[in-house]
Amino acid sequence: MKQPLVSIITPMFNSASFIADCIKSIQSQSYKNWELYLIDDASTDQTLQIVQPFIESDTRIILIKNAINSGAAVARNLGISYASGDFIAFLDADDLWLPNKLEIQVSVLLNSQCEVCFSSYYQINESGTKKVALINALPKLTYSKLLKSNYIGNLTGIYSVKSLGKITSPNLRKRQDWLLWLQALKVSKHPAIGVLEPLAHYRVRSQSISANKLGLVKYNYWVYKKGLNFTTLQSVWRTTVFLIEHVFIKTRFIKKLD
Repeated sequence: MKQPLVSIITPMFNSASFIADCIKSIQSQSYKNWELYLIDDASTDQTLQIVQPFIESDTRIILIKNAINSGAAVARNLGISYASGDFIAFLDADDLWLPNKLEIQVSVLLNSQCEVCFSSYYQINESGTKKVALINALPKLTYSKLLKSNYIGNLTGIYSVKSLGKITSPNLRKRQDWLLWLQALKVSKHPAIGVLEPLAHYRVRSQSISANKLGLVKYNYWVYKKGLNFTTLQSVWRTTVFLIEHVFIKTRFIKKLD
C-alpha cells in the first residue's frame, strides 16, 4: 500500500548559514514519501544559490519565491496553498529533523484516533554543536490546555489535511504557529498526541525575536486579542494565565542539559 504523502513547508529568509543542513535532515528521513516547499521570502544573501543544487537533484523539492518580504505567516500560508499531501508538517530553515521523525508521527496519525501529532525536541545552540535543553512533549494535548500556553514546537507538529482541511496561519509577526495549532485542535475531534521521544533540533539564535522572552509577552496578548478576537479584559486575563502556566507548569517539561 502506498504511503501517505507529507507536505513539508519551509520558509526561508537570508538562511544561507543553515538551509543546507535543514534540507539534508529532510532528505535523511526514513520516511520517503514527502514533498518539500521552500518558500523564499525575498532573500538577499546566498540562500537561493545554496538551495539550487538540491532542487535540481531532487524532484520532491519545490522552490516558490515571494516578490517582496512578507513574513513567516505569509510564507507558510503560500506553501500550504500549494501543498498536495495527506499531512502537512513544518520545518523552519534553521532547524533540523532527526531521521525517524516522519516515520514515527505518520504511524501515530494512521494508527491512533488523532488528527494532530507533535513530539519532544532538543534545543541546540546557534552553531549546532551542543544540545542545551530537552523540551518534553505532553502525551496528550487538548485545546483548553493549548490555550494556556503553546505546548507544540512548530518544527514537530504535523496535521491531517484529510480530517481538518488546510489550516493556515494568521498574519501576526510572532506566535502565528501557536494560533495555527489552536485552530487545528479547535476543529479536531480528538486531543493531539505527543510523541515523548525527541524528534527534532530547534536552533536557539541570539538575534531572534523569540530570544527576548520578556518582549514576547505582548505577542502573547495579541494572540488572544487579535488572533482569537477576545475582548481586552479577556486578553489581559488570558495573558496572566499564560504567564502562570509558563513559569510554574510548563517549565516542568523543560530539562536543561549540560
